[in-house]
Amino acid sequence: MKVMGLDYGDRRIGVAVSDAFGWTAQGLEVIERRGDDSEFGKIADLIRDHEIGEVVVGLPKNMNGTVGPRGEICIEFADRLKELLGLPVHLWDERLTTRSAERALLEADVSRKKRKQVIDKLAASLILQNYLDAHSTR
Repeated sequence: MKVMGLDYGDRRIGVAVSDAFGWTAQGLEVIERRGDDSEFGKIADLIRDHEIGEVVVGLPKNMNGTVGPRGEICIEFADRLKELLGLPVHLWDERLTTRSAERALLEADVSRKKRKQVIDKLAASLILQNYLDAHSTR
C-alpha cells in the first residue's frame, strides 16, 4: 500500500508518494492553492492514480513541541482530507523539514528560481520519508 506525504503551505502543497513497499519517498509535484478548494480534487485524483492507501500531512510544531496557528490550519486541512477521502490521514511532526530541504538544495548549488519550484516537493519527501522510517517493518 502506497503512502502520500503532503507539505501544506499558504500558497503551495508539496506532494510525495512512497514506493509500493513503503520504503522510500519520491517527490511527485507541487499543487498551487487557488483559494477555491480545487486542491482537494487534485489530491483525490493523485490518490486514485497512484493507488494511495493512507496520507501523511506535515504538522508544523513550535520548537517546544506546542502547536501554533499554522499547525491548527494543518490539522483542519488533515481533518477535511480524512472526511473527503475516507482514508487514514496522519499528522507528522515536520519541524525543520523545510529548512533541511532548503539546506540540501543550497549545498547542491541549485539556483534560487529552481529552489522555489522544488522546495515544497522536497519538504513533502522528507516528511514522508521520516514517517516511513519511523513505521518501517524492515
